[in-house]
Amino acid sequence: MSDLHFRAAGEADIPAIVALVESAYRGDASRAGWTTEADLLDGRRTGADDVGACIRRPASVMLLAERARDAGGMDLLACAHIAVEDGAGYFGMFSVRPSLQGSGIGKAMLAEAERIARDDWQLPAMRMTVIDVRDELIAFYERRGYRRTGITKPFPYGDERFGLPKRQDLRFEVLEKTL
Repeated sequence: MSDLHFRAAGEADIPAIVALVESAYRGDASRAGWTTEADLLDGRRTGADDVGACIRRPASVMLLAERARDAGGMDLLACAHIAVEDGAGYFGMFSVRPSLQGSGIGKAMLAEAERIARDDWQLPAMRMTVIDVRDELIAFYERRGYRRTGITKPFPYGDERFGLPKRQDLRFEVLEKTL
């Protein structure tokens, strides 16, 4: 993945980020990858309001992974929001283009986010929340050193900004890794 370029997103990147996140988690396009939530949730995964808030938030970066195009310019391949929360890094809104999932881009993106939290922000750990029925996704993070904390948070039923649940047993679990 040496041809990947990482950078912080700006306001002009918002539409591309929203499209990437939606394609990775919702609808038929998301089924090309393995991170889809299409069987769990309908509706939106994020919007320009959420992404813009992440970009403008203090102690936070919307990290992008890009690759140069043969014809010039850059292709957006992955994104993630990383922030300082409660004395640790927080990792969220992680998305890789569905057709590229499984190619190593996600591993590289996660490693760069951890590097920023550890080296640039001097944080001792990285945390994230994952829907606890996403066993394959949780296993991916466990293979990268994250552990299930047993701490759960309720799913925000009734708040359409987080999607339209197809099940009534959704909740988040906090995963954590010492950096």
